Amino acid sequence: MRALIIDDSRAMRIMLGRLMAELGFECSDAGHGKEAMVKLEQGPLPDVILCDWNMPEMNGLEVVKAVRADPKYAEVKIVMATTETEVSHVAQAIEAGANEYLMKPFTKDSLQGKLEIIGLSSPA
Repeated sequence: MRALIIDDSRAMRIMLGRLMAELGFECSDAGHGKEAMVKLEQGPLPDVILCDWNMPEMNGLEVVKAVRADPKYAEVKIVMATTETEVSHVAQAIEAGANEYLMKPFTKDSLQGKLEIIGLSSPA
């Protein structure tokens, strides 16, 4: 399975990439939403996008809306992985089309649990 990690923090992309690799995913990453949209266009499509909220150029909520607006990405799952803990942010992300919401900091177990909830059991 494939994952696209979108976060403006290089350290977070590396950490998430390692966790996802441990869970059996092939990972690619992007430092902001515009870069992520280019990677989606170039393919191959990920099974899941892990997306931060606060990023330059195109924030996470804008990414969710853009992905959900394009039918070719209908099967791609989206997990917001962010420090935004306000209930209103969670509601906005889910309403825009995110499948799950994971608050930083998180553990490998909590990440795996969210992936299982959206039907992406670890192949590892």
